[in-house]
Amino acid sequence: MHLALPLKIVGIGRYLPKRVVTNADIETMAGLEPGSIDKTAAGVRERRWVDDETASWMGAQAAMEALDNAGMTIDDIDLILNGSGSAEQVIPDGGPLIQRHLGVGDSGLACMSVHTTCLSFLVSLNVAANFLATGQYKKILLVTSDIASHAINPKEPESFVLFGDGAAAVVLTRTPDGEPSKMDDYILRTWGAGAYYTCVMGGGTGRHPNHPDTKPEDILFHMDGWRVYQLARKHGPETLEMMRPGILHDHDDIKVVVPHQASMLAIKTIAREGIPIEKIAVTIDRLGNVISASIPLTLYEVIKEGRVQRGEKVLFFGTGAGLSIGSAILTY
Repeated sequence: MHLALPLKIVGIGRYLPKRVVTNADIETMAGLEPGSIDKTAAGVRERRWVDDETASWMGAQAAMEALDNAGMTIDDIDLILNGSGSAEQVIPDGGPLIQRHLGVGDSGLACMSVHTTCLSFLVSLNVAANFLATGQYKKILLVTSDIASHAINPKEPESFVLFGDGAAAVVLTRTPDGEPSKMDDYILRTWGAGAYYTCVMGGGTGRHPNHPDTKPEDILFHMDGWRVYQLARKHGPETLEMMRPGILHDHDDIKVVVPHQASMLAIKTIAREGIPIEKIAVTIDRLGNVISASIPLTLYEVIKEGRVQRGEKVLFFGTGAGLSIGSAILTY
């Protein structure tokens, strides 16, 4: 869907846990044959896992770098938007927790969360663009902070090898007159038939703590990776084409593609559909799949390495539990 919403990223930051977990570490924890992970299509060599960090604390660290990068302080912000795929706790949402770590817990600064699992950053970016376009908010701090390591199941090696932890944040404003930055296009589609292909069954009102059938493993992550891949492969290309017809073969104006780092197999699938692999930014080898934080963590590297300049276009693409598929084109 063509939007042309006046959105500008004026600052970006990240936080990566210091603990590096190698494939050898994972193989030991999961009882896998040494060297077996390197033979899979996961594409992960190492990932970061938290020690005692919380998601809200990590998010605040990323936010402070983003604010500094934007030349702002938290007092300049009128909305904290938490776009994370993993919740620190059920209530309250993560926004107020990030606010507290930023030292403004008594400020009244508006906070809210958008939760669409691995697409939470992408969907939040669209929410922010609409807020800025209407003038309801003028300076938005979008924070994405995810901890996967606490909920992955070593008895399910397929997903246990994939995930990492980390946080990223961006400061967003309405684009000043005469500047090119904008959200050009956006799409989100969902197939609830795949809802249980990727899930955590516990933690809500379904398999709640007082239900006699609730088991400890209900709070662990479960994924049927092959079914997810098949559904995404079936609908991913058509979703991109619905957003902008012809994009799979007419992408000269796209400077770089920043995908959700689901797996190296998923990333290579995008390339097989017609987008050159050299245009696609990859961080899964060093960071793993960091849920919703994967996209902004990858964007951070793209910006810091100078792979995209002001006025150039970035294509975001990803999948999330639901099963949902989302994409956007942003003029940076």
